[in-house]
Amino acid sequence: MGLDITVLAVDWGQLERTPADERESLLYEAMDPGDDPGLRPEPEAGWVFPASPRVPWSGRYEFRDTLGSYKPHFWAADGWDKAREFADPALREPLDGFLEGLIWWGPGLDDEDDESDGRLFPSDAEPSGPRRLLTCPPSAAQALAAHWARAEPLLEGLREAYDAHASHPSGWIPDFDAFDALVRQWAEVVDETARRGWGVLGLTF
Repeated sequence: MGLDITVLAVDWGQLERTPADERESLLYEAMDPGDDPGLRPEPEAGWVFPASPRVPWSGRYEFRDTLGSYKPHFWAADGWDKAREFADPALREPLDGFLEGLIWWGPGLDDEDDESDGRLFPSDAEPSGPRRLLTCPPSAAQALAAHWARAEPLLEGLREAYDAHASHPSGWIPDFDAFDALVRQWAEVVDETARRGWGVLGLTF
């Protein structure tokens, strides 16, 4: 099936106050509430608040046309890798900052640059819970929102360069329109999370 991703917005203070040995089950619950009869029907895409009635300090974002797979996000990052050198420098810098905080590793980084020991908070005894693909505390979410505010007005200007250098007709992200749609969904994630003063987690089962 490949790698999946579930994106949550969480009240960071509440998450940190939750004992580490309870945090795992609550994150799993927010990721997949199951057959709870109290749940309202979920939208096909967009936010679900709360992610679960048992985790009222969380929200879950459902991406359109991804089936929960990480592959579209990987291919969007790959597309930016190929198109960015042809982008207007005024767009490149803020979009680098936005995507590098979410799905793009960046040109100057490699695996050795990830010094995380897997702990969500320093007080945690050891890594636990769902595997994290993305961890953005509130300050990082605010910074991402600022990057997006600068990038968004210029994004359409990437169309020609993207379709010329990064199109992949048979892939998850075949063209600029698909790239644009996915990036704007990430913007919905970041903007709403930043508005609440919360943080973002990208988790996989």
